[in-house]
Formats: sequence, structure tokens, C-alpha cells
Amino acid sequence: MIRHIVLIKFQTGVSEEKIGELFQELHAIRSEVPGILSITAGRSESPEKIERGYMHGFVADFESWEALETYQNHPDHKALGAKLVANAVGGLDGILVLDIPVTS
Repeated sequence: MIRHIVLIKFQTGVSEEKIGELFQELHAIRSEVPGILSITAGRSESPEKIERGYMHGFVADFESWEALETYQNHPDHKALGAKLVANAVGGLDGILVLDIPVTS
């Protein structure tokens, strides 16, 4: 399994409602792309308070590297990615991505 972790530092003018709409688009992609096991998205509620401005993010679990690649190349992902970049502080600089292989 591959865990795809995305942290986003949204611009100050982006409302929670708008962020919720973006995350709804993300969840809709799950039914379009085979190999997505789960998606969890939201705002940090960490008691540690060390988000450093990355207050929102999501985790998507994929069956394989191939499934992640299919997701990355899907037009719905590309469209959503462009919206996330457009709403992040500094564009792509306001987004962090980690892809971690998970073994049991």
C-alpha cells in the first residue's frame, strides 16, 4: 500500500467553505479512479500546534504505485491539483507531498 500525504497552506482569504468544496472534489475522484483504498481530508486539530501554517491536508491510501500513478494522471486530479495550487500560499510552494510505502 502507498500512503499519499498532502499538506496545504491555504491563502488567508480562502474560506473553510471553499476548502470543503475542494475536499468534496477530492472524495469524488475516489469513484473515478481504481485502486484508491481510502481518502481522509480536513483541518488540523493538533493539540501540539506546530502545523507551521499547513492547517489543512489529506491522506489517500492506494493499492500500489501503479494506482497512485493512475490517480496522478487522471484529468480530475489534475484539475483539482490546479485549484489547490491556485489557492495555496505561494502556489506550489504552499503544498507538501509525501508518498510512503506502508507494510504490515
